[in-house]
Amino acid sequence: MPDPGLYRLIGANKRNSVLLAIVMIVFIAALAGVLGRYQGGPVHGTEMALTFAALGLVIAGIGALASYFMGASVIMAVSSARKVEREDEPQLHNVVEELCIASGLPKPEIYLIEDSAPNAFACGRNPQHSAIAVTRGLMDKLSRGELQGVVAHELSHVDNYDILFATLMTVLVGTVVLMCDLFWRMSLFGGRRRRSSDRDRGGGQLELILAVVALLLLIVSPLFAQLIQLAASRQREYLADATAAKMTRDPENLARALEKIAGDPEPLEAANRGTQHLYIVNPLKGKAMGESQSWFSTHPPIRDRVDRLRAMAQQG
Repeated sequence: MPDPGLYRLIGANKRNSVLLAIVMIVFIAALAGVLGRYQGGPVHGTEMALTFAALGLVIAGIGALASYFMGASVIMAVSSARKVEREDEPQLHNVVEELCIASGLPKPEIYLIEDSAPNAFACGRNPQHSAIAVTRGLMDKLSRGELQGVVAHELSHVDNYDILFATLMTVLVGTVVLMCDLFWRMSLFGGRRRRSSDRDRGGGQLELILAVVALLLLIVSPLFAQLIQLAASRQREYLADATAAKMTRDPENLARALEKIAGDPEPLEAANRGTQHLYIVNPLKGKAMGESQSWFSTHPPIRDRVDRLRAMAQQG
């Protein structure tokens, strides 16, 4: 029987994804407006604020559209993943097909990362346009049942529309960082002469206040944007674990897989800070097993995830 509580969580997850994406786009526009007000000074501040805010909306919108239609391809290229057909990896295709039949999901495109570190991730925009990538190490070091648990976890991200949120947030957070860097450079090269002209017009105090506000935004905005991304990513891992356990009816296999992936000492060379939140376990070694509940954690602690899965197994 379907679990109504789980479906309520999935529904809330989808709504929160849309809400957080809207918040990020508005935040980018507001950031651009404040920094435009600073660049314009007392004389042209309002005009520049409106212009920059509109520009911020356009940039965020283009980034969101680009990530929606091309995000998966970009992420796979950055991750050094190559698409594999059935004749290349028949076991992997069989596992994915079995779980797709059981869950009613369309079969995603399957990619392989030639790296001995075990890990996996999913990306795309919806179940009809999705992709799963696994490493060579995952296939070599896990049993078939454990591999099935990992694939079920990634298919859960597809079914819960986590893949769209993760792709959008990756691009939007990057947009915030790029905008802050751009405005910082503009302030360094063009701010001194403009501020001197504004003081001559009597706008010195207002200019000082705006300069302080702009400086704070330059420092805080990338951090705030990343915190939104990471906090949401942690909650999605718990939901995907639970959904995968329901899909396979065997939480223990996924629990063992998580322990093996987190305990493997080899680093995943293709991973970086921009893509680490996509993986089932943090691929940046030294963090995975002891990942804390701090705001800066991309994943919940492995021990906590394993304990929850084994509690599900004990409850039948």
